[in-house]
Amino acid sequence: MLEEKTNDGRALKGECGVGHTRWATHGEPSEVNAHPHCSDDMNVIGVHNGIIENYQELKEKMIRKGYSFYSQTDTEVLIKTVDYYYKKYRMGPIDALAKTMVRVRGSYALAVMFKDYPGEIYAARKDSPMIIGVSEGESYLASDVPAILQYCRSVYYIGNLEMAKLSAGEAVFYNIDGDEIKKPLTEITWDAEAAEKGGYEHFMMKEIHEQPRAVRDTLGSAIHDGAIDLAAAGLTHEVMRGVTQLHFVACGSAYHVCMAAKYIIEDLARLPVQVDLDSEFRYRKPILRSDELVVIISQSGETADSLAALREAKAQGVPTLGIVNVVGSSIAREADNVFYTLAGPEIAVATTKAYSTQLAACYLIAVQLAKARETIDSERYAALIAELEALPEKIARALEDKERLQWFASKYAGVHDVFFLGRGLDYAVALEGSLKMKEISYIHSEAYAAGELKHGTISLIENGTLVISIATQTALYEKMVSNMVEVKARGGYLMGLTSSGHYSMEDTADFTVYVPVTDEHFMASLAVVPLQLMGYYISMARGLDVDKPRNLAKSVTVE
Repeated sequence: MLEEKTNDGRALKGECGVGHTRWATHGEPSEVNAHPHCSDDMNVIGVHNGIIENYQELKEKMIRKGYSFYSQTDTEVLIKTVDYYYKKYRMGPIDALAKTMVRVRGSYALAVMFKDYPGEIYAARKDSPMIIGVSEGESYLASDVPAILQYCRSVYYIGNLEMAKLSAGEAVFYNIDGDEIKKPLTEITWDAEAAEKGGYEHFMMKEIHEQPRAVRDTLGSAIHDGAIDLAAAGLTHEVMRGVTQLHFVACGSAYHVCMAAKYIIEDLARLPVQVDLDSEFRYRKPILRSDELVVIISQSGETADSLAALREAKAQGVPTLGIVNVVGSSIAREADNVFYTLAGPEIAVATTKAYSTQLAACYLIAVQLAKARETIDSERYAALIAELEALPEKIARALEDKERLQWFASKYAGVHDVFFLGRGLDYAVALEGSLKMKEISYIHSEAYAAGELKHGTISLIENGTLVISIATQTALYEKMVSNMVEVKARGGYLMGLTSSGHYSMEDTADFTVYVPVTDEHFMASLAVVPLQLMGYYISMARGLDVDKPRNLAKSVTVE
């Protein structure tokens, strides 16, 4: 539809423009609510990512000043507020933006053009992510690096409550007082091929296959000469011996990483771990102490709720660690210390390799905590590191079973409900498997701790219900099989996922998938691979857009 409208002779001529693909946060998804928005006389045109909290108040003021409104969006209100101050003070775009910023509450990455200033784009930022790239006489503005990676490799990270003026090949920055400020250029080290499909039909499948490399690189960044060194992330032996509790905070798949980290760290290092959804963390008014550590996990480093959780921890004087994939992102800049995962650009909305590298980062922290706190001896430490170094090759082996999984997925593409069951660490994996299924195939899917079956869940099982049971933990294996028998007795169709050697699974499951054996603390990295593939192949069989599922965005930059 957009292509038709821009190729029918009505396209505007020029060398400067703004546009925005934004899921509706105010008003229904419709053409009238779509960006860009404009002032009544078309003097100011703009796009905006974020949420303006006091937009109703501003709208009423603008109506009193003679403005009319055609959309239901907060963005139109924001653009007309800029136009109002531009005309009232007649001091130029930067001053109009500054006066608007003072009066607006909420978050925004704002890009506007003024009819009186052709060839220039003006930008302002508060909380929502924004980067600005400059290359060979051209300038670019986006929310995230992959969007402009094919065009430029040098970017500026515009700070909170800052503004910028973009012209051909140049960017000038200002603080909220309108004073010009200097910003350093950051060179993006991702190679351009990393943001291309490389022969795969979808980015998601490419990124699933990149997991061995991504995990190897992430582990290799901290393992040197048979030992783990996390000093660059602020985790010295002294810090790790002194910390009394960890708080892991994240959302979505990163939250599932946190759930796995809790099981692993508490078992290996005997250190209490709290896990919170970042959107709930500050609202429960957490009780934090200065001898604790808050760990924020985010692929983009720009997740709005994660940033809010980070700021809450810092406001209480608690040390913070960010585990992020994007160098220079907001969480990376604001956290006391940062551990960079080395997944490279992840384009598909459904995360795969970023999830796996976040797991790898947590493994490193868990093992090093155990070493520093002397809950494992040197022999066990060396054995765990050896298992970590072997993980990438084992992930590659787990990918070899994809033809069987594709066949099975095509058989169950029409299913209406899928349940994932697991105990202990396998429950954390079940949560991620369920999310992958529902977010890209649109099939109703739920994950349950298997011990909860008799507390209500089992009433949902009926003839033909697909139940995926994960059983990689030896101490819990027999209990999981018992749960599977109960499901089968009620007509459920069972897929069993376990590690090589547990061949008795085939006596119970209708379809069994095996992954290589590793130390059971690290099984999530292997068990998740078949679940990623299942989600992908079922989505494919249903004819859906795997990389861009409906109603979802790669980075959730509004609360």
